[in-house]
Amino acid sequence: MADNKIPYKIYLTEEEMPKAWYNLRADMKNKPAPLLNPGTGKPLTAEELSPIFCDELVKQELDDETAFIEIPAEIRDFYKMYRPSPLVRAYCLEKKLQTPAKIYYKFEGNNTSGSHKLNSAIAQAYYAKKQGLKGVTTETGAGQWGTALSMACSYFELDCKVYMVKVSYEQKPFRREVMRTYGASVVPSPSETTEVGRKILEMHPGTTGSLGCAISEAVEVATKNPGYRYVLGSVLNQVLLHQSVIGLETKAALDKYDIHPDIIIGCAGGGSNLGGLIAPFMGEKLRGKADYRIIAVEPASCPSFTRGRFAYDFCDTGMICPLAKMYTLGSGFIPSPNHAGGLRFHGMSTVLSQLYHDGFMEAQSVEQTSVFEAAEQFARVEGILPAPESSHAIRVAIDEALKCKETGEEKTIVFGLTGTGYFDMVAYEKYHDGLMSDEIPTDEELEKSFATLPQIG
Repeated sequence: MADNKIPYKIYLTEEEMPKAWYNLRADMKNKPAPLLNPGTGKPLTAEELSPIFCDELVKQELDDETAFIEIPAEIRDFYKMYRPSPLVRAYCLEKKLQTPAKIYYKFEGNNTSGSHKLNSAIAQAYYAKKQGLKGVTTETGAGQWGTALSMACSYFELDCKVYMVKVSYEQKPFRREVMRTYGASVVPSPSETTEVGRKILEMHPGTTGSLGCAISEAVEVATKNPGYRYVLGSVLNQVLLHQSVIGLETKAALDKYDIHPDIIIGCAGGGSNLGGLIAPFMGEKLRGKADYRIIAVEPASCPSFTRGRFAYDFCDTGMICPLAKMYTLGSGFIPSPNHAGGLRFHGMSTVLSQLYHDGFMEAQSVEQTSVFEAAEQFARVEGILPAPESSHAIRVAIDEALKCKETGEEKTIVFGLTGTGYFDMVAYEKYHDGLMSDEIPTDEELEKSFATLPQIG
């Protein structure tokens, strides 16, 4: 039963919800390296970015100095449909593990899209509508981002074109149909509908696709159709900014009960969830006000942090997007078709990459069979079927709790539960039937990909 009078679920009131996003970059001594124009090799200007992104989002993308950016009232009103989200004490998991550790998770799956992605989707759709655009284009891996953006575009009556990584398009047909229910068009990527898609298919016949491929197609369509802009669900500075509501709420909930976390854990693909969860905690760490052990967890099949290079690289496979300095496996790297589709991006957020490079956080990679073992263990005691992406954080949270069992330390662990896995039953089926494998890239495969990195700086 609950101890110290801490409830199973800690909720904030509507009045306690964040009224401004927190821009972590403002507290970074070493700022993320700027995006570069692939043609000139020089930092991109607002004028160069405006044909791709909405004007207000360009300002947010380039702003390294403003610590807090007000959340427009219309977005805050939309947030109230599903926010504040609960911070849950995992008492049942603690008991099952027989650990002295105290485990908390921030649950972001209590909305129709099923994940944290709606936090940024509604913001990006709002700015597109405010600018008077017809619609937006995007990519999606597992489908959470595409679902969230479809819902947001439906709310603002915007057209939504989604390029979904082919393997996920085939593995997750129900996620695809939710997007179509909200009015979005969904195309498996790479496709024959774009110039860059046809080029990728020619170079990689039979490819199952990647987020890098889908990004290339979505950007091409946005830049060739008047009244459209491209939006992205992770990686970008603006996305981490919007997702800071996760961390701001988490910290406010912990502060209510004077709880200081020792370890903060998040899954990492492009960085949206992790960056949002850790934002205010990392800010304190950067300002010297507190210290936390922060762990990024990524799939062993797509290990950007743990085996990647910190270098400038294209954000997309078609090499038509800006260059970003990040931990990357190479824009041409096509990860194995594992079931955590949202973590199959070849690179990592420039913000998180810089923080990792400077030693403010650590990273671990985990194999997917171990991830699904943790997911099942969690589901059986906590009553939520977690998404494969979220389960990477669960895996390491359980591992850290078991270490506490061995040492007797009463550490406080907080992790992000990014969403639910009810559209991922094919993955769970393969795990239960013993058909799931762990495919890890060889050093030779990675070196081949690294050899294609652009020679800049």
